[in-house]
Amino acid sequence: MKIGILGGTFNPPHLGHLILAQEVCQKVGLDKIFFIPTNIPPHKESHNVAGSDRMKMTNLMLGGDARFEVSDIELRRGGVSYTIDTVRELKAERPRDEFSLIVGSDLANDFSGWRYFDELKKEIKIIVAKRRDYPLARKDNFIIVGILQMGISSSYIRSLIKKGFSVKYLVTEKVAEYIKKNKLYK
Repeated sequence: MKIGILGGTFNPPHLGHLILAQEVCQKVGLDKIFFIPTNIPPHKESHNVAGSDRMKMTNLMLGGDARFEVSDIELRRGGVSYTIDTVRELKAERPRDEFSLIVGSDLANDFSGWRYFDELKKEIKIIVAKRRDYPLARKDNFIIVGILQMGISSSYIRSLIKKGFSVKYLVTEKVAEYIKKNKLYK
């Protein structure tokens, strides 16, 4: 099985994540994509929303689409979430599957700061979703995919919620309900 790994804080998960996953799935021919919420991101500030909440929201967002699955591998492991550790653990658990890492060109341009990036490139294929605002500075042996450009970000959604504005059409209805019910991002 060809499986894509899409990691992130998913704080909150939004329609841009779904569009990215669908486009990569179709254009690269993946059978499945694992959405993997980070425990503690090494390069981002944490926003005090529990991993369990982010995992529940991501599950709600996926709405039962058989191509997509949420994995708690990094939340279970605890500590800082490093991609190399996740890749090695997944490959050990599923040795017959072929994994690819999915990142945006913004992250691809910052790979030099990733833990053991040279080893990671040897262990897994890297799919880079081109983002208009982040031209790809390095090519390596990446699989480069053009995707629909959506100016949606989790930080933008959090700022809207904090101001009391609607996030309709940016997140799924179930995610919006979960955020409201649990008073997240206020």
